[in-house]
Amino acid sequence: MSKIKLTLTALLVMAAANLTANATTIGYADFQKVLSEYSLARSTYKDLDNKMLELQQYAMDKDKQFRTIESPLQKKTFEEQFQKEFKLKEDRIYDLKDQKEKVIRDNVLAASKAVATAKKLDVILDYGVVYAGGVDVTNDIIQYLNTQKK
Repeated sequence: MSKIKLTLTALLVMAAANLTANATTIGYADFQKVLSEYSLARSTYKDLDNKMLELQQYAMDKDKQFRTIESPLQKKTFEEQFQKEFKLKEDRIYDLKDQKEKVIRDNVLAASKAVATAKKLDVILDYGVVYAGGVDVTNDIIQYLNTQKK
């Protein structure tokens, strides 16, 4: 009988060890905080905001010019030209925004992978989906991003 107990105990210990070895280690991060404290993201969004303000100033300047035109034909021509130029400038800004955001996303992904590897985490989730448990790696990701060469 004691041999059966010993065998069962050994099997339980092996099963528990196997479950522990296959357990997933979860990390989580507040990615909004990551973006707000990532220096490249901050400077990129500031630059993009400045470009949008320049575009608004351009529109206001053109509006002032438009008001000085008296001829309906000249107004129509001016307005058509302005719309083309404005659309072109706006498209350039949005294209630049898409390019810059891709770089930021790629950097955050690389940082998350590096932190996961360093901390031996199987997965990093957004903090909003983790109600209990896990390891907060928000500051680790921010630190990694801000110490990497741009």
